[in-house]
Amino acid sequence: MRKAVYAGSFDPVTNGHLWIIEQSALLFDKLVIAIGENFDKTYNFSVEERMAFLTETTSKHSNIEVACFNNEFLVNYAKRVGAKFIIRGIRNNTDYEYERTMRNINSDLNKDITTIFLLPPRKYAEVSSNMVRGLVGSSGWEGLVKKYVPDNVYNKLFERYELQKTTLGVINDK
Repeated sequence: MRKAVYAGSFDPVTNGHLWIIEQSALLFDKLVIAIGENFDKTYNFSVEERMAFLTETTSKHSNIEVACFNNEFLVNYAKRVGAKFIIRGIRNNTDYEYERTMRNINSDLNKDITTIFLLPPRKYAEVSSNMVRGLVGSSGWEGLVKKYVPDNVYNKLFERYELQKTTLGVINDK
């Protein structure tokens, strides 16, 4: 069985992530989408929320499992779950330089696990979780962000924005 791991923070999951997931689900018998937790980072969405987003948006695939890992090198996690492949997306030259370095380090740690790079189509090449988070709140953000994330993520972003706006309005009225 060909098993792969696709890891990230997915905070939030974007349509670019979903493109990589779709392609990987076609290439492998089993795909583990692994949410990496870094305790030094702050996240907009909890691990449970991110797992729910991914589980819902990938539910049509019987060969996908959503999981979480922390405080562990990705290559060691992949070995622990029995995966021989790590999937990484590359959107631009900066991603390539970083991912090439990580691929070499992973190979130093375990030569039996292969990293596979996928290049998304142009419409996803500029989309990142950081970019999406940065767009929320600017005038007209709703129409733009809706193009970059799945509906369940957009709905939660919109709900949180409206709640924050209401809360700030109450604070500003005092």
